[in-house]
Amino acid sequence: MAHGHDHGHEQGHGHGHGHAHDHGKDMDWSQMIPHLERGAEVYAPLYTEALSWLRASRPGGTGLIVDAGAGPGAISLQLAQAFPDARIIAADPEEALLARATERFAAAGLADRTGTLRVELPDAVDELPDDADLIWAARSLHHVGDQRAAIAALAGRLAPGGTLALVEGGLPLRSLPRDFGIGRPGLETRADAIEDEWFDEMRRSLPGAEQHVEDWPALLTAAGLEGAQSRTFLLDLPAPLSAAGREMLVDMWQRRRGVFEEALAADDIAALDRLLDPEDELGLYRREDVFLLVAHTVHTAVKG
Repeated sequence: MAHGHDHGHEQGHGHGHGHAHDHGKDMDWSQMIPHLERGAEVYAPLYTEALSWLRASRPGGTGLIVDAGAGPGAISLQLAQAFPDARIIAADPEEALLARATERFAAAGLADRTGTLRVELPDAVDELPDDADLIWAARSLHHVGDQRAAIAALAGRLAPGGTLALVEGGLPLRSLPRDFGIGRPGLETRADAIEDEWFDEMRRSLPGAEQHVEDWPALLTAAGLEGAQSRTFLLDLPAPLSAAGREMLVDMWQRRRGVFEEALAADDIAALDRLLDPEDELGLYRREDVFLLVAHTVHTAVKG
């Protein structure tokens, strides 16, 4: 299962936050930490609202929370803040990311009620605690070949009354006017179409890939969970964008530039190069109309 809180080049499609392990086996994850943490900082308002809603939907006690695919623990920290009486376990395959999560927990004064667990997900999902009151899996299930089986496996690690919360779907990211003064209008829409194709190819290439209708409440119900519901949360950061937000968008478009080399028309590639030029007045580094607008959907259900 991918690190659920990354903000990679998939972001524009709405599948962001994921670096699949099948695409990153040789990656130096310690070098990715600043990128992951910057993305989590920018998206913090969205997740603060989502976790507030999630807390309100769980009127009973929440003793143990597992963040499945936690990366460096940025959202684990937000879970700890949203559920002040809970113990938080950050689960991830990468030692470097878990070490950083441990550092962050200590710096926040939360070492006494947080911990980490190195576990390959979803293959070793049975190594997760089997009495979780809440399992949080954000932007990670879509990197698993058999999503239905993965949801069933996660559901099996819940305590009675426990909640499984998935963050999947939403709306594509927007950061520029439709006509931003370079090349043909509508570049972001064309980029979305390319990422749709990329995402479909990625899904088909995953080990054990199964094609299921991505009706997440129905998949949660099929796993034996009850009361499935969904809610979408908006991140609306108007211009002028913060330095962290601008850096995240530059990073996103740089990644897209590499992916789209052969897919976009030459005039769109030229427009991208201007967007990424620090000296161009109409580029992402200098223009004042850059914003960030995106929606993520949270799907939840409860073990009876």
